Order: sequence, then structure tokens, then C-alpha cells
Amino acid sequence: MKKTSLKLFAILFAITSLLSAQSVSTLIDEAEKYYKEFNNEKILDALKKAEKIDPKNFDVLWMLSRTYVDIADKMPKSTSEQEQAQLKMYETALDYANKAINVDGTKSARYLRRAIANGKIALFKGVFSVAGVVNSVKADAEKAIQLGNGGNFVQGVAHYVLARTHAKTSEKWKPARSVLGLGWADNQIALKEFKKAIEIYPGYLMFYVDYANSLIREDEFDLAKQMLNKALTCQFQHQDDEKRLAEAKQLLNDIKNK
Repeated sequence: MKKTSLKLFAILFAITSLLSAQSVSTLIDEAEKYYKEFNNEKILDALKKAEKIDPKNFDVLWMLSRTYVDIADKMPKSTSEQEQAQLKMYETALDYANKAINVDGTKSARYLRRAIANGKIALFKGVFSVAGVVNSVKADAEKAIQLGNGGNFVQGVAHYVLARTHAKTSEKWKPARSVLGLGWADNQIALKEFKKAIEIYPGYLMFYVDYANSLIREDEFDLAKQMLNKALTCQFQHQDDEKRLAEAKQLLNDIKNK
């Protein structure tokens, strides 16, 4: 009788686990569908439901990190209260990225999401005030590249994040940032990393626009124009693509006679 009860319990547990796994998978698919529609509210709703079912699902955790960054990027920031609310959202994204790494530290996407969340925090607070965070962004982007998994999109974005980190940090006066341990930043390295990102995952609008910005800094106007014209042909894949498209058009106008 006891053996029968144990066997029945094992069967019921297996069925429950299978149904839960199917539910989480369905909710992840739902979130990805809404991601293509840039519907952050519905993405968050689906992922939070999935988190309740399986709070240690690493895909759910890194996707939540991505979602909180996307939500924060769209938040108003005209008052100090709104700014603090936005920062808190970025910090929530960082928390979820850390949770994803703690569950599975072998996947590039987890380090990429932490790099992006920390990058947003660094931009919010200012590079000189959070040099350690900037160094963490670089280290996590390099870790994502070194692991080399996640597919072309993840690897392309990892190279892009590393490129952008070099580009944005190198805009600061080198003697001042060297004192803070940020002397490694180099726009020439940024150019190589932007190019690599495009080779791995072509057609992502922001890659071309930010590559063009770094090229313009080096007076490489002809290649910058080529990149900006390619940006004009990209399909929208990110919620900020409309804004970045407008930037591409403005940059083309600014350098048309260069």
C-alpha cells in the first residue's frame, strides 16, 4: 500500500512538473511575441506569471532584466522623483540579471543583460562617479563574448555593448579617466567592435548609427555615410529604432558636405 502511494505521488509530481514547464514555456513564447510588438506591459505581465511558476528559470530571469530596462528607457524623467523611479527600475533590471547568472553562469545572455543594466546605471549617474560600474560593463561584455553562446543576436549585441562602452567612455578626457582606471577606453577599439557586431548580426539599426558616430569622430565621413544609409534600410527590431532612424537622417544631413 505504501509503495503504491509513493508511486502515485511520483506520477502526480511528474505530471505537475510537466504542466508547469509547459506553462512557463508558453508564457515565454507569449512574452517574445509581445517583444516584437514593443508591448512592455504585456511582456512584464507574462514574465511575472512565469516567475511565480518557476522563480529560478534562467530564461525568465534574464528576460525580466531586459524588460525592466526597456520599461525604464520609456519612463518620464522631468522631475527628481521621476528620475529616481527610473534609476530604481534599472537597478531592478540589474537584480534580475544577477539572479540569472546565479542560476546559470555559463550563458552569454546573462552577462550581456548585466552589462546592459549596469551600462544604463553608469549613463544615469555619470561615468566619472561610477567608474567601477563602467569597468563591470566592459568585463561582462567581454565575458559574454568569451563564452560565445546564445546565437548571432546575443553575440552581435555583446560586441556592440563593448564597442559602445569604449566609444562613450573615450569621449571623456583621458588623463582624468585614467586616474579612475578607465584609461583603457579607445574609439579605435570601438570601431573594430562595431564592425564585428555588424558582421555577426547585420541589419540591426542601432549598430550602424553608433558605428557612424564613432567614424565621424575619426573624420571617416564616407564610411559613416555608408553606415547611415544602411541604417535607413533596416527593419525595426527595437523599441528605440524610430528614434535612432531620425538620428541617422539628421547625421546624414549634418555630414552631407563632408
